[in-house]
Amino acid sequence: MSAHCQVTGRSPGFGNNVSHSHRRTRRRWNPNIQTKTYHLPSEGRRVKLRVSAKGIKVIDRDGIEAVIARLRKQGQKL
Repeated sequence: MSAHCQVTGRSPGFGNNVSHSHRRTRRRWNPNIQTKTYHLPSEGRRVKLRVSAKGIKVIDRDGIEAVIARLRKQGQKL
């Protein structure tokens, strides 16, 4: 659960490293997770979220109030 975005739900992708001789070993692609603090003017407090780079763009586009309302509707406690 460490590499999981709270806004978009992005999580690691899994696959193989393939060498020149075609030996395969398992690997994972982690999303770009950042810990960001946002100010909620309606509640007068700050909220710390673990979001991906795409999640930051979603918050910039929709606004933090709308995103927090959507997360609470999904049942996340913030």
